[in-house]
Amino acid sequence: MTVTRILPDLQSALVCEDVRQEVTGNFILLGVTAFLRVPQVPITANRLCVFTRWCAGVGNFSESVRVIAPDQTTLIRESKVKFTLQDPAHNATNLSVFAQLEFTAGGIYFIEVLVDDVMKLRFPLPILVAPPQAQPESQTPAAQPGA
Repeated sequence: MTVTRILPDLQSALVCEDVRQEVTGNFILLGVTAFLRVPQVPITANRLCVFTRWCAGVGNFSESVRVIAPDQTTLIRESKVKFTLQDPAHNATNLSVFAQLEFTAGGIYFIEVLVDDVMKLRFPLPILVAPPQAQPESQTPAAQPGA
């Protein structure tokens, strides 16, 4: 019996600032993060990436990566990509790049990863608003008596 379709497993999903590929084909993830600390909102992230790897599947698939607002219903941005796994021993690596992604408020945003409209993973991406601390004013030492 020939297997024609097996829904794949999500091996990994990581949020990072950028991804590079070596001449060997290996990937280097830069700025892997679990949260974003920002000085104020609204703020626009120049580039935010979601690196995914699928395995143990057979067939043609459609991946969706979504950024969801803190209200847990508003879709901020979505990336879709099609991929194929010809054998359960193969894997597929995808990269969703969200350029100029605006965060209008602090709070817990969510990243959702789906394959063929089946949610495989949903995880929080906190946006922490931490204004820069005021620098203490430099104090000039008092004049020495008799100087």
